[in-house]
Amino acid sequence: MFDIEQLKFDEKGLIPAIVVDAEDGQVLTLAYMNKESLRISMEKGLTCFWSRSRQELWLKGETSGNYQHIVSITADCDRDALTVLVRKDGPACHTGANSCFFEEIYRREKEEPAFSLDGLMNLLKDRKATLPQGSYTTYLFEKGLDKILKKVGEESTEVIIAGKAQDKAETIYEIADLAYHVLVLMVEMGISLEDIRKELASRHVIDHKVKQEKMV
Repeated sequence: MFDIEQLKFDEKGLIPAIVVDAEDGQVLTLAYMNKESLRISMEKGLTCFWSRSRQELWLKGETSGNYQHIVSITADCDRDALTVLVRKDGPACHTGANSCFFEEIYRREKEEPAFSLDGLMNLLKDRKATLPQGSYTTYLFEKGLDKILKKVGEESTEVIIAGKAQDKAETIYEIADLAYHVLVLMVEMGISLEDIRKELASRHVIDHKVKQEKMV
């Protein structure tokens, strides 16, 4: 096992720890650990930091319930910084946002952000946490589960109509609408993309076994 004495703590006995979501790779927060908080993190399997403002140990989630379960801790090549891969129980930020990093200060002109389902999911989680005014997503979360389910039903019907008409462009458009509303439903119910990936993976294994049985 790696000896933490080999790590390079600063003059205050601290080392920066970059916390990363194991599910989608999103950077959640930057915090600091000392030797004691690092040992506690490794013993409990939960992130524990040193609060520079309060000058005390801080077990993430102890008061909020938003614990961060550690998957791995990795040191950089100079051994003076850490990345902590976690599976989280709730928002990482005290504001209720999914990540502490949400204030964009610069983007190259005409540079569009790369799209991903994970990125969209994180955006929807932040919408649910902050409920910005004027957002359609906010409207859905405020109306609640019944409204979201109604929209999923409506969009499913639209997909069927477009598919039956063999209109490829319209079907793509309606599938995108359906996918968005399904993701909203998932956030409302606390279902993650990882939950769906695991379910699909389990079905793949079952399907493979069924095919083998049929071949025999």
